[in-house]
Amino acid sequence: MYIKQISVFLENKTGRLAEITGVLADNEINITALSIADTNDFGILRLIVDKPAKALSALESSGFRVRETPVVGIVLEHKPGALYHVLKQMEQNNIFIEYMYDFLSADTPERATMIAKLENQDIAVKIMKNLGIEFVG
Repeated sequence: MYIKQISVFLENKTGRLAEITGVLADNEINITALSIADTNDFGILRLIVDKPAKALSALESSGFRVRETPVVGIVLEHKPGALYHVLKQMEQNNIFIEYMYDFLSADTPERATMIAKLENQDIAVKIMKNLGIEFVG
């Protein structure tokens, strides 16, 4: 239900993303999802990886500022209105969504996976369970 997300704080500078992915590659860590949010000076790279503890250690050892955050992963039908149905329930229950990103797999194009950091995540998970939402992790 909860997934360990690795957040990496990095300066907006050419090559920094390549450095991070190089560290992960050197440590045989596979990225399954990522998102980048940036400002003029820095960015936050959010990663879902197959070996979060190893990724955290490897990135810290390489001098990156990192943090592990529990997030919620849900699987939805890839069709109009599927996300709206979940978000409407979050709104009606006053659950604030801090951020969200998604990914599709070529293996299952009829399904989308959403990664979300939610305020009151335990309550949000209960609401989604009652809706019959499928979780990742």
